[in-house]
Amino acid sequence: MSKRQPRERQRNQKSKGRKAAPGRVSERSRSTSGRPAGAFRQRGSDTSQRSNQFYAHDQWYEPSDSDVVQLYRRDPGPGYFHPVTLEEVVDRVEQLPARYRQNIEVIELARMTRKRSLFPCYGLQWGPNVYLYPIEESLVETFTRPPRPEQVIEAKMYGGVWTQHGKLWRLSWTEHALRDFYLNNVLIHEIGHVNDTRNRNQNARERYADWFAIEYGYRASRGRR
Repeated sequence: MSKRQPRERQRNQKSKGRKAAPGRVSERSRSTSGRPAGAFRQRGSDTSQRSNQFYAHDQWYEPSDSDVVQLYRRDPGPGYFHPVTLEEVVDRVEQLPARYRQNIEVIELARMTRKRSLFPCYGLQWGPNVYLYPIEESLVETFTRPPRPEQVIEAKMYGGVWTQHGKLWRLSWTEHALRDFYLNNVLIHEIGHVNDTRNRNQNARERYADWFAIEYGYRASRGRR
C-alpha cells in the first residue's frame, strides 16, 4: 500500500485507542469459570493506565521511513476468525483521502490470546500502528451486561442484532455484516486515532475517532458524503 505524500510522525506518541468489549464472555471463560470480562464494549482511551496491561500491543514494530504500509496477518486462535482479509483492508484504506493514509505504518490482523479473551476488543491503535482482532467463529458474542442504547444503534447500523437470553445478552452477526462493521467502523475508527494529533483528553479523542468513523467510514461507504 503506497503512500503518496511524505509523512510527519510524532515519534513520542505512544497513544492507544481501542474498540473494546459490556462484560463480554469469551468462549474460554464460558467453558471454565464463567467469570465475566471486566471491560465494556466502548472504545477506550490512551490514558487509562489501569488497563494498559491488557491492551498493550502484541507486537512492537520499529518506526520506519518506508512509503509502504507494512501488513501482517496472525493466526486468529482457536475458536476465532478474521472477518476481513488484508486485501480488503488495503482496498478500504486506499479509499481514504491521502492525508489520512500517510501516518499509518503497520496494519495487523492480530491473534486472540488468552489474556485478551478476558478483556476483548475489536481493534487497537498504538502510535502509527493499527491492530484488528478476530471474533468468535460462531458469529455470536455473549455478554453479561446489557448494551447501552448507542451500542444497540451502532450494531444495527452495520447489521448486528442484540437479543436477551435470561441474564445474558447476545450480539449476532452475519459474515457480511461483520465485514462491513470491521472495514467501515473498526478500521476507520482506529485510523482516526492515528490521525488525531491534537486531542489528549480521553473523551475528546474518542469523540474525534467516533466522528471520523461515521464521516469516513459509515457515510462514505454508503455514498452519503
